[in-house]
Formats: sequence, structure tokens, C-alpha cells
Amino acid sequence: MELTIWHNPRCSKSRQTLAILEEKGLSPVVRLYLEDAPTEAEIKDALSKLGMDDPRSLMRKGEAEYKEGGCADMEGEALVAAMHATPKLIERPIVFNAGKARIGRPPEGVVEIL
Repeated sequence: MELTIWHNPRCSKSRQTLAILEEKGLSPVVRLYLEDAPTEAEIKDALSKLGMDDPRSLMRKGEAEYKEGGCADMEGEALVAAMHATPKLIERPIVFNAGKARIGRPPEGVVEIL
């Protein structure tokens, strides 16, 4: 997979992460994941590349959609399906490069996979 960022331009951490990539002279594929929701297979692949066993680790648990959607009572595949249906639940940003992935929190953390 080429250098890609799942990006939300309204998120300061996402903007900062993209800026770090661009400052390094890189031109990542920018996927506006709120508009182009990752498939369940892509979410599972992201979890694997991030080294996360529990899909909940990739979720924004403070979002109203998490509480209102009953995600606290879900497990495994149901959580992956919830992130696909409501991509706002996915932690952001995520940078993918050379078979690895990192969440840009803090933004500087993505440098280790470049």
C-alpha cells in the first residue's frame, strides 16, 4: 500500500499529521474517510497493521454515536460494522505506509513508519 492517510480536515491532529508528511516532502494519498468510508475488510486490515486485537481500541468512545449506537455493549465484528456504518467512530488520523500503520496522536508518531 502506498503512503495513505485517513484524513478529516476538520480535525487539528489530522491537519498536523498531514502537514508533517508534506514537510518531509511526501505526497500521501489523502482519503477523506468520513465521505469514503473504509470497508469492514479495510478496518480489519488497519487493526492488524496497528497491532490492535480489540476493535474498540480504534474507536472514538467519546462520540455521541458511540453511546447512542450501543457500541459499549458490542464486541468484535459488530464494532467493525459500526465503524464502517459510522466512520466518525474511527480514531483519526491513520497513516499507512509499507505494510504498517500509525494513528497520528500525537502527530509526530507517524514518522516512525516513514
